[in-house]
Amino acid sequence: MFGNNGTELGVLVLRDTEALVKTLRQALAEADETERPGLERAVALAERTAAAHDDELRARWVHERLAAAGYEGAPDSVRAIKVLRRAEPELSLRAAVHLTKAAAAHPPVT
Repeated sequence: MFGNNGTELGVLVLRDTEALVKTLRQALAEADETERPGLERAVALAERTAAAHDDELRARWVHERLAAAGYEGAPDSVRAIKVLRRAEPELSLRAAVHLTKAAAAHPPVT
């Protein structure tokens, strides 16, 4: 995820879950009975992750960055924006504000 010159949001969400789901489904098709339950659960989790909206993925990224920086407050506070921009200096102020709003709208799943 990257910010740009501040005039546009410029945040990119990369997804590679489709390839993972395909690989898991192939493994499930070839699995014996002892492997099936675990692979079925893995396929379901990967499909759910693949279906997540971009804002949910952005929010997860923000929550991870804030947690890594030791921040525990509200994700859309001025302090959170400062912490996020310190952790990711390439983010524009506009991008950081947008991302922290997404993080507030999508609390972390625990």
